[in-house]
Amino acid sequence: MALAPGKGSSTILNISLSHVFNSQLCGWRILGVEYENIDLPKYGNLINYLTSGKGTSDRPKLLEEDAGCQNKLPAHKAEAKLLKNRIPLMNPRKSPQHQEIPQGLPLQIALQKNNWASVTSVLHQTMPAEQAFYLERWKQQMILKLGKEGFEEYVKHTFQKGKNFHATMKALLLAKGNVVKEQKEDTSISSYIMSVKHVLQDITGIRALESAVQHEALYYQGLTDCIADYRGQLCLIDWKTSEKPKPFLQNTYDNPLQIAAYIGAINHDRNYDFQVNCGLLVVAYNDGSPAHSHFMSFELCSQYWDKWLLRLEEFKEKGKNNDTQII
Repeated sequence: MALAPGKGSSTILNISLSHVFNSQLCGWRILGVEYENIDLPKYGNLINYLTSGKGTSDRPKLLEEDAGCQNKLPAHKAEAKLLKNRIPLMNPRKSPQHQEIPQGLPLQIALQKNNWASVTSVLHQTMPAEQAFYLERWKQQMILKLGKEGFEEYVKHTFQKGKNFHATMKALLLAKGNVVKEQKEDTSISSYIMSVKHVLQDITGIRALESAVQHEALYYQGLTDCIADYRGQLCLIDWKTSEKPKPFLQNTYDNPLQIAAYIGAINHDRNYDFQVNCGLLVVAYNDGSPAHSHFMSFELCSQYWDKWLLRLEEFKEKGKNNDTQII
């Protein structure tokens, strides 16, 4: 794991699941769970939320707490896949990375209305079977505990909490440290801000905030949190929230792929006259403890870029098999 010129980190939603998984789980089993079986109309927002950068789940904890259970998803070896079409992470036709920081407000490009796939859609529709299994089982346990209506309210509250955190981070960076009073009085948000304060001190030269990116050769798009200098290196920065420590990048599941996908899109998007070759994944904590941050070097980003390309090819192949037009 390549840790930044800073500290180590990981990701995922502010969901505490330890109270959900107990000894009764060992006698409870879901057979033949497929990701497509999840009720997307009702829970699609949650799935997008868990697989995007906007929040993070405690799915890693699921696997830890489930170690004693006998009824688990059968292990199987995944076949090694080879890329059919390798597109470089960096764009040889674009200017070098380091350029003079433009004056004025950071870029805030809106998402284009087209039928290009979003990064979050690709990731959640190609989710590995094991992750899908545990996500579905967690959902069913939460419904048993809260009821359907209670679970839906829980999803809405979680989604809104993450949305408020990202809005606060944007305001912070735009105002250079000045947060409005209403946001300070929000205990959950203020604790997250306290958590990331030490990271904010190392962020300068902001180029973009909540700005859309699109890969003009691979036809996918997404919405980035931040593009700025972190300790002198231009990075794609993604904010996460969690109730539990996430000190390792492997705890973050698909989030490093998302960062690599965004970096590749920036480098092949004509709206950006610069290139990015590093990523930073920052996890803010609900109790205000210092956030963990994962610095992703160019070498590490390149590794996740190849994994992203494989997922993108799988996504497009699924679309062809389902007679669905995916550009």
